[in-house]
Amino acid sequence: MKIDILAFGAHPDDVELGCGGSIALSISQGKSVGIIDLTEGELGTRGSAILRKEEAADAAQILGVSFRDNLKFRDGFFQNNEVHQLEVIKKIRAYQPEIIFCNAFRDRHIDHGKGNKLINDACFLSGLSKIKTQDKIGEFQKEWRPKIVLEYIQWNDIEPNIIIDISGFLNKKIKAVTAFSSQFHDENSKDKSTPISSLNFLESVSYRAKNFGRLIGTKAGEGFTSKQPLSIGAVNDLIR
Repeated sequence: MKIDILAFGAHPDDVELGCGGSIALSISQGKSVGIIDLTEGELGTRGSAILRKEEAADAAQILGVSFRDNLKFRDGFFQNNEVHQLEVIKKIRAYQPEIIFCNAFRDRHIDHGKGNKLINDACFLSGLSKIKTQDKIGEFQKEWRPKIVLEYIQWNDIEPNIIIDISGFLNKKIKAVTAFSSQFHDENSKDKSTPISSLNFLESVSYRAKNFGRLIGTKAGEGFTSKQPLSIGAVNDLIR
């Protein structure tokens, strides 16, 4: 199954927070998008892995993605090593995406930076034909390297290399984010407070998107960085 965009997140809810609007926009434009969570978020202070799985399914349905999968790496302890790289490579080769979305290269949660490096390294290695991988039925996979890896911005303020206009899709992004009701602000919740369960954090998701939109003269945007140069096919593509 070949798709256009494959979005990776270290934890369920990372993708929604970082690039949910860009996913919704891309799907509206006829692109196929899949999500792969690296962990089940089992170390999260609030909720449980089982509840996160249910919330992730609800969020995926809201966004309208083609599929959502989970590699079940250890939350907090997965590594950027051969074992984990090969599991990511298998997914990249199975879905052959042109574009990858992944975690920020530097962030408050240690898994975000680790996830970023793991995905970037796996994308490169996936293009090497001498690395052999097999699919679920034992057939050898063809090498595949995505054209570009875009790193969405999360907790930390990072200057973006590109901002995608998500005007018209901010509400859907917020709806997908709040599908993770165990994680974010709920004034009636009896769970322990966390940095991301505050009202301030939930509001920041909207005002960050609106601020990115302000920078490009639109209502809302999502910022991304990239380790690769970004290119266009025509100068006029820079004009909105």
